[in-house]
Amino acid sequence: MEWVLAEALLAQSRDPGVLLGTVCRGEASAERVETLRFLLQRLEDEAARGGGDALPEAAREVAAGFLVPLLRRLRARPAGAPGSEPPAPHRRRLLRAASAALCSCARLAGDPPLAATLAEEALRDLLAAGPAPGHEGGAEAAVEVLAALGPCLRPREDGPLLERVAEAALALALAGDGEAAALAAGRLLPALGQSGGAALQAVWGGLVAPSGPGRVEPRLQVLSALAERLLPEPGEREAGPDARRCARFWRTVQAGLARAEDALTRKRARYLLQRAVEVSAEQRADCICGSPEGHGPSLFWWSEKKRDELLKFWENYILIMETLEGNQIHVIKPVLPKLNNLFEYAVSEENGRWLLHPSWHLCVYKRMFESESKILTKEGVIHFLELYETKMLPFSPEFSEFIIGPLMDALSESSLYSRSPGQHIGSGSPLGFKLQTFLVTYVSSLPEELKGGFLLKFIQKMTSRHWCAVPILFLSKALASVPRCKALGLEGLLALRGVLQCAVVTHQTLLRGAAQCYLLRTAMNLVDVEQVSLPDIAAFLLSLRQEESLARGTALWTELCDWLRVNENCFGRSSTCSPVGLPEACPLNAYVRNLVQEHVKSHAWDTGESCCMPDWADARLVALMVALAVDVEGMRTQRSERRETQSVLRMFLDPLLDALVKLGTNAYMPLLRTDRCLQLLVTLLHTCLSQGSSAPDDEVLPPLQDLVMSTAESVSAFLLRRLTASELSSVSDLDRCHLYLQVFAELTDLHVQVGWKGGNPVGRVIAPLKNASIRQLRDTDSEQEPALGRQIQRAVSMAALAAVCEAIDQKPELQPHCLDTGALERLLASLQLNQTLQKPHPEEQSSFLEESSSSQGWGKVAAQYIHDQWVCLSFLLKKYHALMPASEGDLLGPSLPAVQMPARTLQSAVAALAVLPSDRVLPVLRCMKLLVPKLLASSESICIEAFDVAWKIISSLSNTQLIFWPNLKAFVQFVFDTKVLTIAAKIKGQAYFKIKEIMHKMIEMSAVKTGVFNTLITYCCQSWVVPASNGYQGSLSSAESYSELVLEACTFGTVFRRDQRLIQDVQTFIENLGHDCAANVVIENTKREDHYVRICAVKFLCLLDGSNMSHKSFMEDLAIKLLDKDELVSTSRTRYYMNSQPHRVKNRVWQVLLLLLPRLDQNFLNRIIDKIFQAGFINNQASIKYYIEWIIILVLHKFPQFLPKFWDCFSYGEENLKTSICTFLSVLSHLDIIMQNIPEKKLVLKQALDLVLRWGFSHNFSVRLYALVALKKIWGLCRTLRVEGLDALTSVIESSLSQVESAHGAGNAKKSWQRIRDHFFFAAFHPLKEHCLETIFYILPRLSGLVEDEWIAIDKFTRFTDIPSGADSQRYLSPTRLRELQPGAWAQEDGGSGSGEAERQPEWTDVQRKVIPWKNCVPDSDLELVLQDRAAKLGKSTSRLIVVASLIDKPTNLGGLCRTCEVFGAAVLVVGSLQCISDKQFQHLSVSAEQWLPLVEVKPPQLPGFLQQKKAEGYTVIGVEQTARSAALTDYCFPESSLLLLGNEREGIPANLIQQLDVCVEIPQQGITRSLNVHVSAALLIWEYTRQQVRGPGGTGHEATPPETSSVY
Repeated sequence: MEWVLAEALLAQSRDPGVLLGTVCRGEASAERVETLRFLLQRLEDEAARGGGDALPEAAREVAAGFLVPLLRRLRARPAGAPGSEPPAPHRRRLLRAASAALCSCARLAGDPPLAATLAEEALRDLLAAGPAPGHEGGAEAAVEVLAALGPCLRPREDGPLLERVAEAALALALAGDGEAAALAAGRLLPALGQSGGAALQAVWGGLVAPSGPGRVEPRLQVLSALAERLLPEPGEREAGPDARRCARFWRTVQAGLARAEDALTRKRARYLLQRAVEVSAEQRADCICGSPEGHGPSLFWWSEKKRDELLKFWENYILIMETLEGNQIHVIKPVLPKLNNLFEYAVSEENGRWLLHPSWHLCVYKRMFESESKILTKEGVIHFLELYETKMLPFSPEFSEFIIGPLMDALSESSLYSRSPGQHIGSGSPLGFKLQTFLVTYVSSLPEELKGGFLLKFIQKMTSRHWCAVPILFLSKALASVPRCKALGLEGLLALRGVLQCAVVTHQTLLRGAAQCYLLRTAMNLVDVEQVSLPDIAAFLLSLRQEESLARGTALWTELCDWLRVNENCFGRSSTCSPVGLPEACPLNAYVRNLVQEHVKSHAWDTGESCCMPDWADARLVALMVALAVDVEGMRTQRSERRETQSVLRMFLDPLLDALVKLGTNAYMPLLRTDRCLQLLVTLLHTCLSQGSSAPDDEVLPPLQDLVMSTAESVSAFLLRRLTASELSSVSDLDRCHLYLQVFAELTDLHVQVGWKGGNPVGRVIAPLKNASIRQLRDTDSEQEPALGRQIQRAVSMAALAAVCEAIDQKPELQPHCLDTGALERLLASLQLNQTLQKPHPEEQSSFLEESSSSQGWGKVAAQYIHDQWVCLSFLLKKYHALMPASEGDLLGPSLPAVQMPARTLQSAVAALAVLPSDRVLPVLRCMKLLVPKLLASSESICIEAFDVAWKIISSLSNTQLIFWPNLKAFVQFVFDTKVLTIAAKIKGQAYFKIKEIMHKMIEMSAVKTGVFNTLITYCCQSWVVPASNGYQGSLSSAESYSELVLEACTFGTVFRRDQRLIQDVQTFIENLGHDCAANVVIENTKREDHYVRICAVKFLCLLDGSNMSHKSFMEDLAIKLLDKDELVSTSRTRYYMNSQPHRVKNRVWQVLLLLLPRLDQNFLNRIIDKIFQAGFINNQASIKYYIEWIIILVLHKFPQFLPKFWDCFSYGEENLKTSICTFLSVLSHLDIIMQNIPEKKLVLKQALDLVLRWGFSHNFSVRLYALVALKKIWGLCRTLRVEGLDALTSVIESSLSQVESAHGAGNAKKSWQRIRDHFFFAAFHPLKEHCLETIFYILPRLSGLVEDEWIAIDKFTRFTDIPSGADSQRYLSPTRLRELQPGAWAQEDGGSGSGEAERQPEWTDVQRKVIPWKNCVPDSDLELVLQDRAAKLGKSTSRLIVVASLIDKPTNLGGLCRTCEVFGAAVLVVGSLQCISDKQFQHLSVSAEQWLPLVEVKPPQLPGFLQQKKAEGYTVIGVEQTARSAALTDYCFPESSLLLLGNEREGIPANLIQQLDVCVEIPQQGITRSLNVHVSAALLIWEYTRQQVRGPGGTGHEATPPETSSVY
C-alpha cells in the first residue's frame, strides 16, 4: 500500500522539490510525515538508479525547513505537557517517522557533515535532558533521531562523535527507568554497535568499568542488545571485545540469573549465557576468563578437548534455569537430578578440585530459594542440604558465604519445616533433620582453622533478624549436634547470648525452652574454654531461663555440671575478675566464693535509706553459680552424707549466713546489703529446688533449708521490725516490702514443710505482724491529709495483713497462732470497700515523681492497696461463709457488714473490677465465687452485672501465661460453680441464659485462644464427676440443663491453619523427646490442646452408670442432641469434603454415640433407631459410614428385635439406594456377630442370602463388590450351619465365588476385589472386641483415612488425670492386632498415564520439556516477501495486522492460530517454515484456513531483519510478554498497523528480539497457573485488535456490526 501511494505521488510530478514541498505543506500529522517518509524512501530508490540532480538540494530543504523544526518542537515539548503533541502513541509514531525521514534526507543530500551536524544537535539535547524526571519527552526524541542517523555517520571521520553518543546513550540506559532509557538500550546502542570501532569500545568500557552495585536490569538489557557485537563471530580473532573473557560480564549474568525479580531480566541473562556457549562451540578455540579472586576455577572457560562435556554441562544448566521459570513443582522436580549431574561435571575426580566455578551451581539454588512457590523453595533447600550426603565437594569460600547468606535467609521461613505427607504427628521435620545432618557434615569437612570463623558467622546471622520459634529451634538443634571442637571464643559466646535473646521473644513456651537447651549444649560443645572466663560463662548462663530450660534435676543440668568439672582449671582469666586470693586460672570454687563475698559485702555506695532496690539479676547469677558449684563438688567427691553437703554449702554461703544472722541485731547494716542478702536467700531456695525425677532424693535442698532455718530467728525479727516500725516511707520502699513478704512466705513454707512446731521463729512474728499492721491502718485512717510517708506505711501495713491472711488461709497449721481474729474482723468491718490511697501533698510531688520513674507509679500503688483489701476480705468471707444470709433482710447484726450484707459487698466487687488492672482482680473474683451462690436467687440483676463485668475483663486480656490463665480459671470457678449452675437452672431466669451466652462465647474464643474451652469443660466435669461417683444426683441433675456444654465438648475442634498445625507438630515432637529435652521436665504440660476438650468429655461420659436414672437421663438427652447435630450438619450448605470441618464434626458425633451405645436400653433405642438407619442412607464420608455400620451391628447384636426394620432398609428402589446400599451390605458382612443372640439363625440366613443375591446383579460395580463380600460371609455361615433348601443355589453361588477368587490378570475388577476383600473392616475388624477407646478414637480414624489431627492416642487419655478413669470405665486398649494394620487401598483410582509425544533424546524422557534444543540453522539466502501478491490471489479483504509465529514449534498451535487469523481477517500469518501446512495435526486444527490466509515463511534467524523492515514501513511491533513495563490488554489501544510477535511455547520471546519490541502486552490473570497456551493468548489479542478496529479508534464511537460469527466445534 505504501509503495502504491508513493508511485501515485510521483505520477503527479517528477520534480522532487515541488513534490516534497507539497507533502510538507500543512499540519505535521503522523500520517503526513509517514507519507513523506514513504516518498523519500521511493526517491532513494530512484537516486540509486541514477535519477534526479535536484534531489540533494530538495532533500536539504526538507530537512532544514520541515523535519528539523518539527523534531525541535517535539524535543522542546515533553509528552503529557499542556499544549503538547497528541497522546504518547501518536507522538511516538510521529517521532519515528520524522527520524526515519531525516535519515533518508541525509542520505539523499550526499553531504556527510549534514548527518553529523544533526547528530551533534540531537546529542546536545540528549545531554541536556538526561534521565531526570520531566524531561522524558526530550530525551526520547533525541534518542529517536540519533538512532536514525547513526548508520549515516562515518566510523572514521565521525569517530569522536560516535564515541560521545555511545557514552551518553549508555549513561541514559543504565541510569534511567523510562521510555527514553529503554529506547537507548533497545534501539540506539544496537545501532551504534553495528558501526563498531570507537563507539562499541566506549559502550563496552562503560559496561565493564568498576562501579557500585547498581541495578542489573538495565545493564543486562544493554548487554543483550549488543550481544552479537560483544561476542566474536566464527573465525574472528581478536577483532573486537570478547565478553567471554571479562569477569564482570559473567558476574552480571549470574546476578541476572539468580537475583533478578522480573522474568524478562532473567531471560536476558540466559540468552547471554546461551549465546556465549554457542559462540565458544562455533569458534573451536580455547577461551578462559581469569578468576576475579586470582585463584580457583574460572568463571568461564572453554576447551576443545572438553567440548562434549562442556556442551552437556551448559545444555543441562540452561534447561534447569528455563524450567525453574515455571514455578510448578511437578514440572521442576524431574529436572532436579540433572543438578546432581552438574556437580559431577564440575568437580575433577582426579584431584578433587572445582573445574567450573561453583557460583554457577549456587545461582540455581538462589533462584529456587527466591521463588514465589514455597514448595519449590523447600525442594531447593532440601536438595542443597542433601548434597553432602552422597558426595564430598571441595571446599569453596562461595559455599560458606552462600550458607550464611541465601540459605539461612531461606531457612527463616517457618512453613519449610512442615511434615511430609505420610509422616505422623510428632515425628519431626524432615528438613530439620536434613539441616542437622548437613551442618554436622559440612563443619566436619572444614579445615580446623576455618571452623571457628564459619560457625561465628553462622551464629551471628541468627541474631541479625527476627526469627520465628520453629526455625530458630531447628537451627539451634543443628548447632547442638556439631561435634565438639574449640571453635568459638568470647565473641562466639556473646553471639550465642544474642541468639538466646532472639529465642525468648517467641510466645511458644515449650519451643522457647527447647531452643535454650540446644543453645546451651552448643556452647558446651563449641566454646574454647581457654578463650573465655568463668564470669563470661556465668553471664551466658544467666541468659537462660530457669523456669524454661536450666533447672536442677534435669539431664542438661547434670551435663553442664560435668562440663564445668572437666574444664574448671582451663578457663581463661577475666579482665573483671577480682584478684583477691584467686589464682590466674580462677577455678570454680574460688570464683563462686568470691562471687558470694562480693555480692554480700558492703560497698561504698551502700548509703542512704531511700535508695532503689538492687537488680535481681545479680542475685540470680550468684544463686545459679552456687547451685552449680555445689553439684560439681558433689560429682567430684561423690558425697553420700547430708553433713558433707552442708559443709560444702557453708563453704560457699558463709558470708551470706553471717549477714543473715546479724540482720535482727545489727541496726546499722546498710540497706542495700540487706536487700542483696534477702534477694539471694529467695533465689537460692528457688534455684536449688530439683525438678527432675531425682527430686525426692535431692541431697542439696534439705541441707540448704537447714542452713536457712538456722537464720530464721534473725531474719524474722528483721522483717517484723522493717514492716512494723514505720521504716518504709518512700515509693521505692514498696519494692522492699514485696521482697520482705516474699521472704516471709518462703520461711513460712519452709517451716511447714519440715514440720510446724509451736514457738518457732516465724510463728512468733505472725501475731505481732498482724496486730501492728491493724494498728497502723487504724492510726493512719483517722488522718485527714496524710503525708506521702504515712500513705506508704498504710500500703505496707495492708500488704503485710494480706500476706498473713493468705498464709493462714493456705496453711491451717498457722491458725493456732492467730486465734485473735476479732481485731482483723473489726478492722475490715470499719474499712470502706475499695478505699484507695490519697495522693501525696503537692509539696511532696517532686520527690514522688523522682522515685516513681525508677519504681512504680502511684496508680499501681493504689491498685495494689485495693487488691490487698480484697485478699483480706476473701479470707473473711471464706471463714464466715456459713453465716452469710441469702438476703439482706436476714441480718443478724451490724458487726460484720461485708458478710451480712452480701449484696452490697458484691456491688463493691463489681466496682473494684472496673478500677483494678487485670493483674490485680484475682481476689475480687474469688470473693464473687463466695457471694454469687448466696445472692443468685434473691438479687439476680447484680449477679448478672457481675457476670458481664468479669467477662469483659477476661475477653479483653491477651493470651499471656501470667495474667490470662489464672484470671480465666478464677472466672470459670465463679460463674460455673456447681451451686450457681444448679440455682440458675432451677429458676430459669436471666442468669441462666447469661451463663449459656458466656459459655458459647468462651467456646468461640477457643478458636483464637487455644485452651479456653479446656479450662471450662475440665472444671465443670470435675464438679459433676465427684458427686456423680458418690451417688449424689443433685450435681448431675444440674448438668442436664447444660448438656449442650458436653455436646460442644464432644464435637469440639477447629481446622487449624498451616502455621498453627506446624506449631502443634513441633511441640509434639519436643514432647516426644521426653527427658532428653530439659524443657519437657521444667515446663508444666498445661494440656491446652483441643484434643483434651474431647478427652475430658469422653472420660466424664465413661464414668456415667446406665443403671443410675440421673445418669441414664443425661446420656439419653445427649444422644438425642448428638443425632440432631448430625442432621443439622448434613442439611447445612457448608461445603462437605474429606477432612473438612463438617466431616470432622459428624465423625465426632458418631464416635460419642458409639461410646454411649452399650448403656442405652431398648426403650430409648426404639425412639432413635429410625434416625440411625436414616443416617445410613446419607452419602457420608468413609469414616462416618464405618461408625454407623458399627453401631447398627451392635444394636442388632444386642436387640435382634430391630431386625425387621433393618430388612426394611433394603426395600427402597435401587435409584434411592445406589449410594447407600453399600452401608447395609457391609452390615451383613458381619452377620455372624448379629446372629449370636438369635435362636432361629437359619431363617435370618435365608433372608439375608435372598437380599444379597438380589443386589449382586446391580448395575453399579461397587454395589456388586459389597454384595460379593457379604455373600461370601453369609454363604460360609450357611454351610457351617447346614442350612437346608439351598441346593438349587449351591452351584451358582460357589462357582461365582470361585470365579472371583481365581480371576486371572491384573484388571481393575481383580484389583478391586482383592482390595475390598483384604480391607480391615471385612478382614480383621471384630465389632464386639474392638469396642474400646483406642479403636474408636485412634485406630478407626487412622485406618479410614482421616487427617492425623483427628487421631487421639490412648496415652493422652491416661495422661489426662483431671478426670479419674474409674474402675468400671470403658476399656482403653484394643485386644486385637487391628492397631498393627495400615490403611487399606480400597478406593477407586484412575490408572494409566497420558500418552505424549516422545522426546528424541532418551535422557530427557523424564523431564516435561516444551522446548527444542537451542540451536537453529541459519539459511544461506535472504527472504523476499510477497504479501500483496498472495492476498490478491486469495481475493481476501484483510486488516493491517501481521501475526508472526516463526518461533512456534508445535503444528497444533500453528494450525489453531491459522484458523483464528483467517476468521478475524489478519493480513498475513508468518511462520518459520511453510512445510508445516502439510502436517496432519496442523490440517486437523486449521480446517483449510491456510487456503484463504496469506502465509509467509520467515525463519527465526531472519526475524531481526524482518522486524526492522516492518518498523521502517510504520508497523508497531507488539510482543505478547510479561515484563516490568507490560501494558494490560484491557488498557492497550492497538494501532492500525500492528505486528503481533508471538513467543516460543517454552522460552517465550528471545531476549535479542525483545529489544526490538515497541510495546509488550500481557493478559491480566486471576488464577495461579503462570501462563496461557500461546494460541489462546494470540487469539485473545487478535480478537481485541479486531474489536477495536471495528468500533473505531480508541475503542469508542458508534457501535458497528461485528464480524461474522464463527462456529466452534
